[in-house]
Amino acid sequence: MKYFITTAIDYTNGAPHIGHAYEKILADVLARFQRLRGREVFFLTGVDQHGQKVQQAAEKQGILPQAFTDQVSQHFLKLWEQLFISYDAWAATTEEKHRRVVKNILSDLVARDWLYKASYSGHYSIRQEQFLTDKERGEDGNFGPEWGEVVFFEEENWYFRLSRCKEWLLQFLEKHPRFVVPEFRGNELQNAAAKVAGDLCVSRPKSRLSWGIEFPFDSNFVTYVWFDALINYISFAGYGSEDVSEKTHFDKYWPCDHHLIGKDIMAPAHGIYWPCMLHAMGFADDQMPQLLVHGFWNSRGEKMSKSLGNIVDPKLLADRYGASALRYYMMRDIVMGRDADFNEERLINRYNTELSNGLGNLVQRTLSMVHRYRAGNLSSKSTDAANNCVAPSTPCSSSPSATLKTDFKNVALAASFESHRQADLASIKEYCEQMESSQVHAALEIIVNLLYRANAFVDTTAPWKLAKDPAAADQLDGVLITLLQSARVAASLLMPIIPVTAEEILRQLALEPISLVGDITIPSLPKDYVAGQPTPVFPRIVVEES
Repeated sequence: MKYFITTAIDYTNGAPHIGHAYEKILADVLARFQRLRGREVFFLTGVDQHGQKVQQAAEKQGILPQAFTDQVSQHFLKLWEQLFISYDAWAATTEEKHRRVVKNILSDLVARDWLYKASYSGHYSIRQEQFLTDKERGEDGNFGPEWGEVVFFEEENWYFRLSRCKEWLLQFLEKHPRFVVPEFRGNELQNAAAKVAGDLCVSRPKSRLSWGIEFPFDSNFVTYVWFDALINYISFAGYGSEDVSEKTHFDKYWPCDHHLIGKDIMAPAHGIYWPCMLHAMGFADDQMPQLLVHGFWNSRGEKMSKSLGNIVDPKLLADRYGASALRYYMMRDIVMGRDADFNEERLINRYNTELSNGLGNLVQRTLSMVHRYRAGNLSSKSTDAANNCVAPSTPCSSSPSATLKTDFKNVALAASFESHRQADLASIKEYCEQMESSQVHAALEIIVNLLYRANAFVDTTAPWKLAKDPAAADQLDGVLITLLQSARVAASLLMPIIPVTAEEILRQLALEPISLVGDITIPSLPKDYVAGQPTPVFPRIVVEES
């Protein structure tokens, strides 16, 4: 089984912002989860280095575009390392193998009459690097601020016959409703596809833009940045390579399971241009990738932008609170496909209540009790004895008092051990179902409920009382084992979200993670189990009052 996920490659015209970080963390979480499921994963991300804005930014700094993009790319690379992004391949669109594939595709398309040359006059958005039509005008007849500087051009260019694909695209979208998820985003795409008119300009004259991939059959033009950038999804996966191993790699992983993109680039780029390009190149309908479309992180209901001064810097957040806190919050506080409001107070609250008070507290108190009451040792015999306690009417063979005389109304612990274990097993399965559907926020809700249940189990069973009764030794073992296993399950399920901290918790527990491959079980503790020493993994974040 394979799993291929890509993110939209980041445009190297500025520093990474919180939206970039969210997309990469989400892709990383999905990739890590699929690895835990036993699948062979190919996670591709990278940078889009061509285009007019890049050329202009480099000119302002008095350096070559390549030097500028290399400089900016380092900021992305360093941040992804800080955030533990586990990508398998890095795409940079200035790499020779990508340039070669783009040129070969252009040559093939022109040979089969998918490209033609024509003159055009119209308005052009410098920011979006595309020609505009009257449908982009507002009610007042003007182009809105979202297009930035708009200029009038009259020039010759190369065009891709997008209009030739319109009927095919509409039929494809109707027959393949899962091409875009969530579903409501697919409805938006169908509406956008129905409005397709005319063809797509896929070139820019060198007279005004030299920073791009030169047309192989017309040296006066370079490739339109979107046409160039979209091809990275196949060029860096091995498509069109002369290397046999790279060709095999592409055949193995394509079609892509998830193109993870923001809602702003679904239409027209990924939802219209890209499938039509693939269709023209000869890809069959069943070879089309799936678009997984996420929403925006806003600030107080407004889209983050430099002009509003409300951009959130993910590096500063990671420096201040740690990568685990940021990763957890960004996965916990947004519904897949929807927008969310970034709130630093909520990040702190989620961390303190769910990670520190929830998971951290469970691990700390459980390991402390194992060392206090059992000197860190729980043998296989004590495990078996605890598991033999089944109900109040069937006392443990090793103890005449399985029905414990405690303050919680003589509840038989043995029955609750099995009930708790079954609840944890159900949580694992529900978590996997949500993660397979890319509903990470819902999967985290399941983990949070598991932690609440485990911490409540401590209070209900009162192991500090059991420790005072020699006849309740097996029941105390059962409580400690149950808590260890719940902490183990929680850490295992959090491995895709907070990988470094989850691994540290499992190290302290001295337990292997729960396997998510095949039939899922919670294995017994190892024979002569010895717990590690507890060390706080989620120190509370204390905000100093000003």
